[in-house]
Amino acid sequence: MAAAAPPPPPSAAPEPSLALQDSSCRDNPLFSRIRLATPADAPHIHKLIHRLAVFERLAHLCSATEASLSSTLFNSAPFTSFTIFLLEVSPKPFPSPDGVIYLDHPMVDPERETFISDKVNDVTVAGFVLFFPNYSTFLAKPGFYIEDLYVRECYRRKGYGKMLLSAVAKQAVKMGYGRVEWAVLDWNVNAIKFYEEMGAKVLNEWRICRLTGEALEKYGDDNI
Repeated sequence: MAAAAPPPPPSAAPEPSLALQDSSCRDNPLFSRIRLATPADAPHIHKLIHRLAVFERLAHLCSATEASLSSTLFNSAPFTSFTIFLLEVSPKPFPSPDGVIYLDHPMVDPERETFISDKVNDVTVAGFVLFFPNYSTFLAKPGFYIEDLYVRECYRRKGYGKMLLSAVAKQAVKMGYGRVEWAVLDWNVNAIKFYEEMGAKVLNEWRICRLTGEALEKYGDDNI
């Protein structure tokens, strides 16, 4: 797999064209939108990453802090480096919602106060996707690599993971990129099935190789 390389200048932020759900029942609507994250979102991003680490049984490896995320995630223009789309939901309509679902009962979010992003308009952060450019030498085209995609538990199985993944894929197409790639844990059979249903091919013949911690730091020794 080739290393990352600077992509061509980005186009405007994506506008996921997901049709609003048509339902004869209009009770308990839940509107959603996807927007670019800003430095002000670092506290919510940090909490989402920690929830993801717990879900993946890797919390012991998660050392990110709000400060370290703020200092590293927002130093470049969107789509030229690390980029985050936030998924927000609200029982009230957004000016330009990306979707709406109708629930049998009002949404119960046990962590609503932790993830509320706009108290006045009752907006809550429900998930995120973090991605950045890479490059395919075989295609001679840049692409996007998805580092993390996460939807909070009470908002799962409602199409929001598809919304986030579709937003990244839509941006890749808009920029003329050749592929979107990511990794999935082999025990997460639900995610594997979901990705395959989205049209992704799981490459079982590939393995992830990683240098980190002391194994990486030793290469800073001039004697090596």
